[in-house]
Amino acid sequence: MAKKKKKKTSAFAWIITGIFLAMLLLVMYLLKQEKNTPVPIEFTYDADFGIPLPDNYTIHGIDVSVHQSNIRWGMVKNTHSASIAIGFVFIKATEGFSDADKQFSKNWQQLAQFGIVRGAYHFFIATKNGAQQAQNFIRTVQLQTGDLPPAVDVEELYGVPPAQLKKRLKDYLQTIEDFYKVKPIIYTYASFYESYLGKDFDAYPLWVAHYKEPQQPRIQRSWQFWQHSNEGHISGIKTKVDFNVFNGDSTAFRAILLQ
Repeated sequence: MAKKKKKKTSAFAWIITGIFLAMLLLVMYLLKQEKNTPVPIEFTYDADFGIPLPDNYTIHGIDVSVHQSNIRWGMVKNTHSASIAIGFVFIKATEGFSDADKQFSKNWQQLAQFGIVRGAYHFFIATKNGAQQAQNFIRTVQLQTGDLPPAVDVEELYGVPPAQLKKRLKDYLQTIEDFYKVKPIIYTYASFYESYLGKDFDAYPLWVAHYKEPQQPRIQRSWQFWQHSNEGHISGIKTKVDFNVFNGDSTAFRAILLQ
């Protein structure tokens, strides 16, 4: 009789242990889902920039290319609202094997002249060799202390299989990192990243584009910059302009600048 009671107790203990483990796994899953759920945030309309800006970010910036034509950077620097000023600017430098943005040289020099933190990006063409595209950027852009790390804009397949895109993009990124000794920033849309890039590129800083949503970018990884609108206005630029925020405070921002 004693042996039967021991077996019954043992079986009951296993059942209790199984229930406990199942509940623990369920709690861990729910916590992970909560962590990955975009956090609802508030936007406040800013008349100086003509768009709602996300609250609780202290460092705002824009990105431009030849499409913004001639920019009066002195006016850009002096445009600010009660608590928001332009803290950084990304400008297009190159595209493909040999193209350079016609406004790059002028924009690059004037940003330094007016003391605005600057960054340069390359527009990536998926049909072309990645290392050769990187050489185009390297020939064009001389980064200095205080500049942002180099960025690459990848947002279209151009009919290329995703595996081929990944291979060419990796070649581009590695060539850039070898030359500048810093990890490049990847710019893309949240949906494009999750559909075609994913975990293969999670080690790189992300500049994610995601518009017109009442929460932070819907992407299952950390991000460094968020392009939240392409309809902003600012004195000194005649066209609409993209607006961004940095995901951190001033100390974190200074830490990512080239040393």
